[in-house]
Amino acid sequence: MKRILIIEDDISMAELVRDYLTIHKYEPHIETSGDRGLARALEGGFDLVVLDLMLPVVDGFEICRKLRERLDIPILMVSAKKEDIDKIRGLGLGADDYVVKPFSPNELIARVNAHLARYERLSGGGQKREEIRIRGLLIDKASRRVFVNDKEVPFTTKEFDLLTHLASNPNRVFSKEQLFEQLWGLDSLGDIATVTVHIRKIREKIELDPSRSQYIDTVWGAGYRFKV
Repeated sequence: MKRILIIEDDISMAELVRDYLTIHKYEPHIETSGDRGLARALEGGFDLVVLDLMLPVVDGFEICRKLRERLDIPILMVSAKKEDIDKIRGLGLGADDYVVKPFSPNELIARVNAHLARYERLSGGGQKREEIRIRGLLIDKASRRVFVNDKEVPFTTKEFDLLTHLASNPNRVFSKEQLFEQLWGLDSLGDIATVTVHIRKIREKIELDPSRSQYIDTVWGAGYRFKV
């Protein structure tokens, strides 16, 4: 049974999410303050975190940032804030999804199912060690680690998946819609702007000069390609 941590200070909302997760055979746990939620998540043992943005003591942005330093499990950020800047910030900090309140509980369950299934598929892998080496970049698929000029660089789950997908299909152009569908797999439940955010974060980590990319090209009007 997958264990899910709900960090939400609205008790009625937290209990509604808990009840729906229980019905769908998950094991949900609730924390109502940011500091306790962060500490509980860092203890480990959870498969996914549903994270409210506005929390007492420590807000969702800071929790997301600290979780991504230690964990690569899916993080679903939920908030009443609809502004694009908040979505971009949350996704940029490593959240896998951003859900705007009020939302349908069934929609949230669909997102939870999709993220857990995709995470399990992408992180399970086989036993064979596979590596992609291109110039100073090394992508170790088996251990899900990235090295730039022999120095390890931390990647979130989705950043690693996106980089690996592009590098595994060199010189092929993918549209943002294709990348979103192939890696997030949520169709209309998500926002393709997350692809742009993740590409920017990847460039910041692997490029010597993100404004003059040596790995990931933007093909204007078409999408992105990994050049070799």
